[in-house]
Amino acid sequence: MKKHGIPGSYDGIKRNIIRESGGDPGAVNDWDINAQKGIPSKGLLQVIQPTFDQYHVKGTADKLTDPVANIVAACNYAADRYGTMDNVDSAY
Repeated sequence: MKKHGIPGSYDGIKRNIIRESGGDPGAVNDWDINAQKGIPSKGLLQVIQPTFDQYHVKGTADKLTDPVANIVAACNYAADRYGTMDNVDSAY
């Protein structure tokens, strides 16, 4: 992430992973508004496909549930929206 200028500490990332998916890379949210629209959030940091597509980092897997790709895309999104994943204190 540092190579691509994406901020975020291990503690901030871990805190959000535990809250979002309980550490399950195969987690799928099938109940929120995104799921009702047919685009459920998936993976360690519960990213929806359009967000993954926009914030995916070249060189990582092009698969939403891939742990590394999911984390890097989510942190890239959080950096754009909140400054860093460390600033995310609730579902995003």
